[in-house]
Amino acid sequence: MAFLYNIGIRVYGLGIKLAAPFKEKASLLSKGRRQTRKQIREFKRGKDRMVWFHAASLGEFEQGRPVMERLREKEPDTKILLTFFSPSGYEIRKNYTGADYIYYLPGDTPGNASRFIKTFHPDAAVFVKYEFWYNYLNELHRNNIPVYLISAIFRPDQPFFKKWGRLHRKMLSFFNCLFVQDGQSVELLKNIGITQTHLTGDTRFDRVKQIANTAKDIETVQLFCNGHPTMVCGSTWPPDEDILMEYINNYSGDYKWILAPHEIGENHIKAIMEKCRKKTARYTQAPADIAECDVLIIDCIGLLSSIYRYGNISYIGGGFGVGIHNTLEAAVYGIPVIFGPKYHKFNEAVTLIKEGGGFSINNSAELKGLLDSLVNNPAIAQTAGEKALAYVTSQLGATTIIVDKLIHQ
Repeated sequence: MAFLYNIGIRVYGLGIKLAAPFKEKASLLSKGRRQTRKQIREFKRGKDRMVWFHAASLGEFEQGRPVMERLREKEPDTKILLTFFSPSGYEIRKNYTGADYIYYLPGDTPGNASRFIKTFHPDAAVFVKYEFWYNYLNELHRNNIPVYLISAIFRPDQPFFKKWGRLHRKMLSFFNCLFVQDGQSVELLKNIGITQTHLTGDTRFDRVKQIANTAKDIETVQLFCNGHPTMVCGSTWPPDEDILMEYINNYSGDYKWILAPHEIGENHIKAIMEKCRKKTARYTQAPADIAECDVLIIDCIGLLSSIYRYGNISYIGGGFGVGIHNTLEAAVYGIPVIFGPKYHKFNEAVTLIKEGGGFSINNSAELKGLLDSLVNNPAIAQTAGEKALAYVTSQLGATTIIVDKLIHQ
């Protein structure tokens, strides 16, 4: 199985090189890996303690971030090495000041893994949520370097629990501890002989609480809201925007609407504005009379997690595509969270619905019925928001448990 795995890794690496001239992400990954190989050759390992964190992309980075930052608080002299698999993580966080070294992870070949571990020789390694690379894990194991998986969640349909998943099960055995999000994961792992687990929950709860505590005032948004109740629609995609705009265009009450689309290309922003029959403003081109506008389009990145604080209701996009985006960023502000039908792989969304702080809709008619209820009955919306916040608060603390283990390992 390892032989076939290594062939697959090499074929994948070749595919990235072939696609590089035609695909931006493949080009960034190919160039980034070349640069990383050069950086590894030039790297000189000092005597300080070093902990290696690896995240697939931006979402996993946000789960690892509170652990990195808490570790730095507790052990300021410990060096932090951070690697990414995806350009969408590396390119956005390559200047993150919470890590001392930030690289792309070289392809998971035996040679790359051996060189990487020999060069950096971390004192511990932390993989976030979904990342399983056989040769790196094997090399860490052979060098007796403790390795941990954090914010992990397991489902019965994953390879670990299939008859043909022996190599995947072996990867799990390399971890000194798997910090998992829920009880089902503990039981699934126990059934295949993996008992070095710790039920801690998801570090994203700690992260969104940290963000909320440091949320910045956004003057343009304050001026737009102007004391009106507001619905914040975050990380939306065209199917989300179509049903939202149908409601907004037919609404005649006191609410205002903020849309922060997932894609902020000029054509997409213009398409949204063309669909909207209300008085609309763009964040980066805010007019002097923005308080008179009904809809605000956020046409830049980096603001959404703070914008939710201005909402009375939230809608999270992605539920009509591959899956919903981050519901917790909104729930932490004590507002109800609405999303589309594809949410079942997201434990926090399932639980938000169960607790009464979240709602799923399948079409525009369901959205209308739900919003009519929440918009016209502020007490109902407030109660749902309180339940959402109570759920987030109940899940805090995973970061402290994990960092304590890293410090005392």
